[in-house]
Amino acid sequence: MNIKSHLSLSYKKNKLFIDDHCINSITKDLKTPFYLYSVKALESNYLNFYLAASNNGLSNPLVCYALKANPNLSLLKSLKVLGAGADIVSGGELKQALKAKIPASKIVFSGVGKTEDEIRLALKCHRDGIYSFNVESIEELEMIGTVAQSLNKKARVALRLNPQVNVKTHKHISTGGKSHKFGILKVDIEKSLKKKSLWKNIDLVGLSMHIGSQLTCLKATEKALKEIVKLASALPSPLEFIDVGGGLGVPYNEDHPLSSLEEYMSLVAKTLKSNMKVIPRVVFEPGRFIVANCGVLVTEVIRIKKSEENKFIIVDGGMNDFVRSSLYGAYHHVLPLSKRSGNPSPCHVVGPICETADSFASNRSLPPIKSRDRICIGDVGAYGHSMSSTYNMRERTKEYILDVDGNLKTN
Repeated sequence: MNIKSHLSLSYKKNKLFIDDHCINSITKDLKTPFYLYSVKALESNYLNFYLAASNNGLSNPLVCYALKANPNLSLLKSLKVLGAGADIVSGGELKQALKAKIPASKIVFSGVGKTEDEIRLALKCHRDGIYSFNVESIEELEMIGTVAQSLNKKARVALRLNPQVNVKTHKHISTGGKSHKFGILKVDIEKSLKKKSLWKNIDLVGLSMHIGSQLTCLKATEKALKEIVKLASALPSPLEFIDVGGGLGVPYNEDHPLSSLEEYMSLVAKTLKSNMKVIPRVVFEPGRFIVANCGVLVTEVIRIKKSEENKFIIVDGGMNDFVRSSLYGAYHHVLPLSKRSGNPSPCHVVGPICETADSFASNRSLPPIKSRDRICIGDVGAYGHSMSSTYNMRERTKEYILDVDGNLKTN
């Protein structure tokens, strides 16, 4: 079975369409700014990911969608129907995953700062608790054991290896280096396995890793995979699973080369098969790859400001609504909902927030745009609304869902 990749945005007669629907026509009565998500794109991305794993011989893969990318309930429910699990990093995300009816047996809990209350919630949410705690420190392991003992339960854990690799990505989203707060060094994992007192109420069921986000090159991934496989092979008992994390990059800017999904899955499968006698279940934690291109932020032009050679397109959406451009200097396409005729010119697309960083694009060549025109910021389904705020006392941006039948609905 093959699922075609789904490109959700395209122009038809100078009108911007999402799926087969004119954005202007279906959203003309909605107050800007707002997020618009395509369920069709979401489902296509998930199925492509799952089938790529299966087609490379990774039997029964568990794809745990990373809620931190976008915890929209409607999107989670769609993923649940397809069989997705959840990768969570807080008690709030656990509650959201359960609200979407994602089974506790498909939930992995990552993050360095799990509290006693969050651990207790995860252990009590089902008779057997969640699928796994991805443990980030020996101190956390001790806390999980103490909480599990107080509940007379056994906690399922995977030790997250810090493979000490440097990845080619933004420094704020690199997580696999020795100086990063994430994961446990191999030497400390080996020491913990010898402390029998740590394991009275804990079952070691897996190993995990996650080296960063928006990974565009697989060299560090290959090195990290070899490290985790080497560690797994040295354990006295076989593991139920290996969690290889997420972070596969998406093409925000077509000029930047990316490793393909097929290359990634082939690497994972080849590394495991070449170095392990028995291949355990493989767990993945994709977030951005599943949801990034499913969403757009639609915003309206307030006015055009000219300052000598600088042309500012001032829109009603701001960095509080979508912060990636300001925080990471991230590239996102800026697309008018209706193309006007005329020559493109360099523009700065900026918002109303009282910060110079409040910018979606600088010196971007854009077609003629006038006040009250609507434009969209592309590929904002990941880390858009989930990172938004009420800075400057602005209202949180509303979210709308375009389902597979073309119906527009709120969450």
